Amino acid sequence: MSDLHAQFGNIDIYVFDQILRGRIAPGMRIFDAGCGRGRNLVYFLNEKFDVYGVDPDVDAIAEVRRLAAHLPAQNFRAEPLEAMSFPDGFVDVVICSAVLHFARDDAQFDAMLRGAWRVLKPGGVFFCRLASSIGMESRIEQIDGRRHRLPDGSARYLVDEQMLVARTRALDGEMIDPLKTTVVQNQRCMTTWVCRTSS
Repeated sequence: MSDLHAQFGNIDIYVFDQILRGRIAPGMRIFDAGCGRGRNLVYFLNEKFDVYGVDPDVDAIAEVRRLAAHLPAQNFRAEPLEAMSFPDGFVDVVICSAVLHFARDDAQFDAMLRGAWRVLKPGGVFFCRLASSIGMESRIEQIDGRRHRLPDGSARYLVDEQMLVARTRALDGEMIDPLKTTVVQNQRCMTTWVCRTSS
């Protein structure tokens, strides 16, 4: 078990699934949009992928830079996703795990989403996991717009199937997996949204 942890860290199981299915493969350039302290990057760093990331938390970026000491420090930047300085169309895969549901409102959600999407090359893969109302519609309390209080006490910006399908079309992307939602013991729902940019 310790060998597996050393190899993969605390990787999101749904990111692991994309690796197993060959959608994230050696030679690809990876971008972690909201990388935090690098939870999903251990495997990619161990396997010498070309890895980049942003997070607004300066301390988290400092930790990721230590984790990725073999890469240039500027690969990881303390910037908000919606106003980051990385160029357009330079990565093969974007991982955006447990980030977009912290949006304040529709405008910030769309700005964060566009920020993550724009760095993808044509034909690139966008992997996103975020809180949703799917399967929990009767258990959430609306705060304002799409922000809701969940049974676990947290406040999140929640998406639903109709919204994710519409956003995929608006971005000129295509869903390459059906939406998959996990209901965590009637406390919250997390949906996995995997798309490809147009070629």
